[in-house]
Amino acid sequence: MKLLKCPMNGVRPLSEFVFGGEVREMPDPNTCSDKEWATYVHHRNGAPGMKKEWWYHGPSGTWFIAERNTMTDEVARTYLYGQEDKQ
Repeated sequence: MKLLKCPMNGVRPLSEFVFGGEVREMPDPNTCSDKEWATYVHHRNGAPGMKKEWWYHGPSGTWFIAERNTMTDEVARTYLYGQEDKQ
C-alpha cells in the first residue's frame, strides 16, 4: 500500500489524496498578456526530477505541498503552503 504524509494528519493511504498539479508561479491575470496567460494555463514542464506539487487530503480538506522525485516517486517532504522554511 502506498502512503503519503499529510502535514496535518500524518501518514495516510494514498487513496485519501488527490493530486493537484505542479506548483507554479501564476502571472497576474490583470496585467499579463494573453500569451503569458495561455502559456501558464496550457504549458507544463514534464521533465522528470524533483518537483513541488499540490496535494489535497480529502478527509481533512487540507491542501499542502509535497516535494516529490517524479523519476523514483519518492517524497522528500510535505508541508503546508507558506511553511517551506519551517522544516
